[in-house]
Amino acid sequence: MKVVTAEEMREIDRSAIEVVGIPGVVLMENAGRAVADTVKKLLEDVVGPRVCIFAGKGNNGGDGFVVARHLANSQVRVKMFLLGNADQVQGDARINMDILACMGIEAEELYADGLPTARVAMSMSDLVVDAVFGTGFKGEVEGYISHVIDTINESGRPIVAVDVPSGLDSTTGRVSSSCINATHTVTFGLPKVGLLLYPGAGYVGELTVADIGLPRSFLVDEGLKLNLSVADNVRHWIPVRDEDSHKGVFGKAFVIAGSPNMAGAAALTSTAVLKVGAGLVTLGVPLGLHGVMNSKLTEVMTRGLPETESGSISLQAQPLIDGITRGAAALAIGPGLSTHSETAQLVRNMVMTTSVPIVLDADGINAIAQDPGTLKTTKAPIVLTPHPGEMARLTGLSIQEVKRDRLNVARRAASHWGKIMVLKGARTIIADPSGIAYVNPTGNPGMATAGSGDVLTGVIAGLLAQGIGSLESAVLGVYMHGLAGDIAAARLGEMSVTATDILESVPEALHRLTVERGERHVGWSSR
Repeated sequence: MKVVTAEEMREIDRSAIEVVGIPGVVLMENAGRAVADTVKKLLEDVVGPRVCIFAGKGNNGGDGFVVARHLANSQVRVKMFLLGNADQVQGDARINMDILACMGIEAEELYADGLPTARVAMSMSDLVVDAVFGTGFKGEVEGYISHVIDTINESGRPIVAVDVPSGLDSTTGRVSSSCINATHTVTFGLPKVGLLLYPGAGYVGELTVADIGLPRSFLVDEGLKLNLSVADNVRHWIPVRDEDSHKGVFGKAFVIAGSPNMAGAAALTSTAVLKVGAGLVTLGVPLGLHGVMNSKLTEVMTRGLPETESGSISLQAQPLIDGITRGAAALAIGPGLSTHSETAQLVRNMVMTTSVPIVLDADGINAIAQDPGTLKTTKAPIVLTPHPGEMARLTGLSIQEVKRDRLNVARRAASHWGKIMVLKGARTIIADPSGIAYVNPTGNPGMATAGSGDVLTGVIAGLLAQGIGSLESAVLGVYMHGLAGDIAAARLGEMSVTATDILESVPEALHRLTVERGERHVGWSSR
């Protein structure tokens, strides 16, 4: 599913009206009806429901007038407030305000001195509809309207936001100091960027994307580069296995990871590679960890490598690594590897010389951050999976600068270095050098736990090993990893989730995606 900025959505609306010829008032009608349908569903068990609607003077307010009309026609008692002067309402919004007045529902103009009246009206209502600001809002809510928004939030009533919660920047996800904290948001045509990225995503509540009759060709236009990862799309990248397959068909992966006190990262990553279906996995670790890993990992093949005086993998391991790499379909480099100067140089050497697809994480990224220009001299497709701190080291930005503009930071980094960037966090961003990007909706706060990123590295590498493209492996891997975290959290509660729980839930996540795709089931029958 495509995701749009406010400007892209305005262009879609403009083209629908001016090029296709759909009257704006028709789109407003469809939008208001969609919101009204959501409200009615939420109130279906309420006897004699009452709804309080707050409308602005623009088209978002016009949508609110349509909502009021449809609710009134469904025997919902409606109290309508207009924030401002009715004489300033124009165009399609004016048409719908006048229709509402002819039905006997006048929009009461609301100013600062009317807040007590609004507070009483909400106390007598079962639900509040926010139709104040639309996708054009930026900056700060000013004047008495900020107090209106605060009063709505304090009402204790469910709040349904029309298109976007008022006070939220629909392009960036930034929020005003006064912003509607909705329980439900009904957005139109396509989701907006700001509804998916934090902090804005935290004000949206349950999100519904409503069809308001915009031409489908506008909504799937390849010129729209940002996407929302959804199960119906990502599941089609999972390969279907032939019945006469063998392990050699499903790819060999080589994981280079681990150092003293960080052996767990190596175990999590290499096991995750197998859990998503790679046929063979070899784990390269410092010689001092080889015995431990060999005992701990039953299905993963292990290889002890020459080590530095501190116990990390040394440069002397490069000939051995090169030999193993030649037979691999994918590499995972970095989890728990350490930042020893010799180990970091080994990572840079590998990145510059191999042509095997790589997933680069953790200390692998830290090694590259010492000389980011290395990324411009590589032969191999590379997926980097930084968290904000690692992205800050890689780009020279501060962590706060990365967090403040995650989407654009990821896109710029992908374009600059010509590599796929997976910027981890709540709503992980996957960015391709071409400008294509994905926002991932799966996952939960329970996944903010040590080792979770190591599992993700292994999942992506395992998909790469099976011949899935780099971008597809990154998008599918992030979605599946988040889904595994959601499965684990549903079973254990968010606070108790560990990386091992996520790892153990990966097979169920994969199974859900393949079963819902219609994976075949082979059985015997006799006649």
